Amino acid sequence: MTELSKPATRPENPRFSSGPCTKRPGWSFKNLEYASLGRSHRAKEGKAKLKLAIDLTREVLQVPDEYVIGIVPASDTGAYEMAMWSLLGERGVDMLAWESFGEGWITDAVKQLKLENTRLLRANYGHLPDLNEINFENDVCFTWNGTTSGVRVPNGDFIPADRAGLTLCDATSAAFAQDLDFAKLDVVTFSWQKVLGGEGAHGMLILSPRAVERLETYTPPWPLPKIFRLTKGGKLNASIFEGATINTPSMLCVEDYIDALEWSREIGGLEGLMKRADENFAVIDAFVQKTPWLENLAVDPATRSNTSVCLTIADERIAALDADAQSAFAKGMVELLAAENVALDIGSYRDAPSGLRIWAGATVEASDLQALMPWLDWAFQQQLTTAGISKAA
Repeated sequence: MTELSKPATRPENPRFSSGPCTKRPGWSFKNLEYASLGRSHRAKEGKAKLKLAIDLTREVLQVPDEYVIGIVPASDTGAYEMAMWSLLGERGVDMLAWESFGEGWITDAVKQLKLENTRLLRANYGHLPDLNEINFENDVCFTWNGTTSGVRVPNGDFIPADRAGLTLCDATSAAFAQDLDFAKLDVVTFSWQKVLGGEGAHGMLILSPRAVERLETYTPPWPLPKIFRLTKGGKLNASIFEGATINTPSMLCVEDYIDALEWSREIGGLEGLMKRADENFAVIDAFVQKTPWLENLAVDPATRSNTSVCLTIADERIAALDADAQSAFAKGMVELLAAENVALDIGSYRDAPSGLRIWAGATVEASDLQALMPWLDWAFQQQLTTAGISKAA
């Protein structure tokens, strides 16, 4: 096999991290010059900024008017744990997991909350559990898009409209890139740092009227930390969902989120965001389909993520290696690409099968992904040499 030379074209932006994700095209610190800095977030100006972030979220994400939206601490993790600790325990719960974050929610349910009547529905990386096995008489906890596996639910059709329990959806890598079926979702959480390329540490919590009713009629048996308390005097603390955050937010991060939302409006709102993510995934998928040594980790094409695209090295020479050697091979490729400044932070998640994970969300440019693809071939060939593996076909 002929030695592969370095591709002539490089991505203009090599940032393909799955979180925090790259900023929107055209982003600049100058866009944040009107941030409400050095002021209380409870002052009139600060509250107005927080309310604007909530209102723009509703508009761009197309959240129904009857749902409430709050800005909460600790990113998507904080938002989802807030929902679990505040809502679960009233009835049985089905916990779904097909990657590491779903497994984390199982740990919360089983080992921390110690919920009774908990059913665990699991699948290995690359697959979904059997969604027909879900008991919707129970509450149901699941991720819409598995960030560390690149496996998503195709749609919300598996959720019945007349369900008895609540559906708690971790949508952090899906929101703004995939069509969330809010009629089927009672809790939706996400962070700013994913599809819109915002900053970390802030989460969003969206509640349906059914979830609000549960909050107002059910008191969990365990104590709730202050940052988890969503009710006051037995009623929803409505101020949280109007911009009065539980703890102090970064107003610089708030301004950055507003900037990303306003950019989203400019490119066509939710439809424009989803279109960009779909086109980005198509670039990667086209390369995978013609590349013998590379495969999508998600087996079923209908479940393949258009944001956190997870790939495995399928070459039989690599597959013959032990797990540690396979991992070292993939990490070597990742390090080569980072050293060339053509792809940063594209290694698979630490708990996932070894391989690559390339973010394809809406803030990524398709042209940068097109420029990256030949570099994957180059890094693969280089790593074969480094590992002392014959390049013979």
